Parts: sequence; C-alpha cells; structure tokens
Amino acid sequence: MVAGEVFKIKEATLRLLPQKAVLVPDDRVLLIADLHLGKANHFRRSGIAVPHAVNDRNMELLVELINTHRPERVVFLGDLFHSAYNEGWEAMGQVARHFSGIQFQLVRGNHDIMSKLQYERCGLQVAEQLKMGPFLLTHEPLEVVPGGYYNLAGHLHPGVRLTSKGKQSITLPCFFFGEDGAVLPAFGAFTGYVRLKVSRRDHVFVIADKQIMKINGG
Repeated sequence: MVAGEVFKIKEATLRLLPQKAVLVPDDRVLLIADLHLGKANHFRRSGIAVPHAVNDRNMELLVELINTHRPERVVFLGDLFHSAYNEGWEAMGQVARHFSGIQFQLVRGNHDIMSKLQYERCGLQVAEQLKMGPFLLTHEPLEVVPGGYYNLAGHLHPGVRLTSKGKQSITLPCFFFGEDGAVLPAFGAFTGYVRLKVSRRDHVFVIADKQIMKINGG
C-alpha cells in the first residue's frame, strides 16, 4: 500500500507524500521542489556549523522515494542546487547514473544558476517550465495562469502556523492548493518556512510526524 493523501484537481489524481513530494500516479511522475543541495555547505563556508548529514539525508530520502514509487520521470520544480557548484552535484550525478532508466528533469529556479550544459552532464534535462496534462510546472508560482492549466510550483517553502488552546504554536510545512495553482513544500531538510495567507476556498495539507493532515478546504 502506498502511503500519502490523495487529492484530485482538474480531473487528475495527485498523491501527497509525507516526505514532502507529490506523486502523479497516472503519469508515473514524481514531483519535488526546493531540494537545495549544498545549502548546508554554503553556511559552513560562512562559519555556521551545519552537520554534513543534512545533505546525506536529502539524498537518502530521494533514493527511498524512487525505490518505493518507481517513477518513470522525476521532475524538480527548481532550486535543486543551492547556487554554485558543490558536493551535491556529484551526489545527484550518482543518483541519475544509478537510475539510468528514469528521466530526470529540472525546471530552473532562481538558485539554479549554472549553465544548461553542466546540468546535462549531471544527467538532468533543463527547462524554464513544463506542461504535463492539465498542469503547468514552474518554479515560482504564476500570478496569471494560462487558460485551462493548473500551476504546480515551489519556491515559497510554504508553512502554516497552528496554535493550540494553550496559545502554544508551531509552524509546519504544507501543501497549498489555491484556485489556479498549488505550492509544494520544500523537500530539503535545511530550509525554513514562509507562512501563507489561506482563504476558505484553499485546500491545505500539513505534514507532521510523517503524516499528512488536511486543515483547510472542503
């Protein structure tokens, strides 16, 4: 049995995974946003002590997801790497070579600043946006979505603040589904959250204790 929460939009089925990824079962596509490989290295170079295990755990989770769900395509919705060349490139290249039968695609994000050729050498196909059935895949959420499409994006690292009756609060990562588009949570372990404003019509799923809970929407 495959874990996760099923959400249907535009007559398509999405499976929201507690590992902060989305599976599109009908297309056998795995969607991941904001992995930020090498971000921990960036902070270490600035003198901030961040454990090396952060990068290792990100890659372990990616491999676990691929082994579990056996996708034909893995699409990264931007910010796969954190800016300049770092050790994450070699790790990603090893994964792409190991799963040579899988198509790895990158929708370029604001931190994906290297040349297209460098990404291709790492086993990645690069695009500014991708169309997949009713979905338009981008890194940053679109302000205006072309007619007929539903935008799937990342970039914002969405989170929702929950407050208990005792006024204690916690901010949790979430999947956010609005009228014209959705925002995926940041996959990377070393990323913060941006709290989103949520309306009654939005559908929001938070991730807590490796479980997904719907907190807003019918």
